[in-house]
Amino acid sequence: MSAFLTDWRGKWKGRALAVAQPDTTVDVANIVRWCNQHGIPLVPQGGNTGLSGGGVPDDSGQALVISLKRLNRIDAVDAMNNTVIAEAGCTLQQVQDAALHAGRLFPLSLAAEGSCTIGGNLATNAGGVHVLRYGNARDLCLGLEVITADGEIWDGLRGLRKDNTGYDLRDLYIGSEGTLGIITRAVLKLHPLPAARVAALVAIASPVEALQLLQTFQRRASSKLSAFELFSDAGLGLVERHVPGSRCPFNDRHPWYVLIEISDEESHIKANETMESALAHASDQGMVTDAVISNSESQHASLWALRENISESQSAEGKNIKHDVSVPISSISGFIESTLTLLRETFPTLRPIVFGHLGDGNLHFNISPPTGARTAADTEHFLSLEPSINRLIHDATVCIGGSISAEHGLGVLRRDEAARYKSAIELGLMKRIKSALDPRGLMNPGKVLS
Repeated sequence: MSAFLTDWRGKWKGRALAVAQPDTTVDVANIVRWCNQHGIPLVPQGGNTGLSGGGVPDDSGQALVISLKRLNRIDAVDAMNNTVIAEAGCTLQQVQDAALHAGRLFPLSLAAEGSCTIGGNLATNAGGVHVLRYGNARDLCLGLEVITADGEIWDGLRGLRKDNTGYDLRDLYIGSEGTLGIITRAVLKLHPLPAARVAALVAIASPVEALQLLQTFQRRASSKLSAFELFSDAGLGLVERHVPGSRCPFNDRHPWYVLIEISDEESHIKANETMESALAHASDQGMVTDAVISNSESQHASLWALRENISESQSAEGKNIKHDVSVPISSISGFIESTLTLLRETFPTLRPIVFGHLGDGNLHFNISPPTGARTAADTEHFLSLEPSINRLIHDATVCIGGSISAEHGLGVLRRDEAARYKSAIELGLMKRIKSALDPRGLMNPGKVLS
């Protein structure tokens, strides 16, 4: 059972009575019904790629882990309605491939897309790199099939864009991290397949220029702008150090970089023209220090790899303290500057690695230990600083109307911190929803709410 009891980062390890691996919706319902009858806690699990401990049981050994990976069938693709019905255990890449086979695009894109599952993506309302254009997982789901806490099957598999017939149960289950019920199937929204994608890596002086550049591209590219990612030179340096073949395409180093993607439904020529025109205007306005544009799929992939490999490269350096925050886009540059200043004043030897989805306000504000800190004692001391570092970054986030969890979910990692920042009314409403839908408290206990 060990593979089901530890998260992929090795941060959480639990125990369980057993692991159930059903392969039909009816089997899932029967298991949940049996657990409800006997008072057995349930921990639903998808691809086990989460970053907040939401899919791992606690160490009591009293829970049953229910893995949904065998519910891995694509039920139907409706190209005319631009929908696909997929079981919860389908990997994200499997859904992407099914859409591609039908000449459509399923735009949710994550680094773990080969192993994360659709059920987990919906349970955590996953984000990724294309939220700017297509939205979160919630925006890409039209209907759900859910096993309720008492083992009933709710069939909400409706492929409708408009359905105003009462409370939106779908949105209640999306993002609930398995604490209200278990998602077993979903109707997912597809989009036209772009004829071409062009990426550009742009060197800039600071996040101030990044925001100016974002406004320029939103005006000039409009809906063709599909991604706008920010990362620091420190993050790029980690990728160059730990990913063979990685190389900064510029002769000189720059403090910050933006990775921009333009998608066009007609041609590569039009996508490239849009990119070049917007960059030329930005350069004339002094926003851009240097830039390189992809002219092939391989170059497109190489530029994206510089951004997508930052997290893995930071992990290759050893333990790090991760933060997944969301702030108003207009506040990003000031937030980064003031928070970095505060970190350097309070923890001068630590190394902040800042990157994220600038276009939707989501930043990964990660912290690495001092250079040369290699011993077990060094690691222990660094990890002992985590509560203080969390408080500093999260206080700064909430102070400007931000969120301490943008796309990773609360799980157990951010559960208690979220409770500290939420109002009594908000917490009370959440607890009443939990009590109404899971009165015995058996669905993924200890996650989201204590």
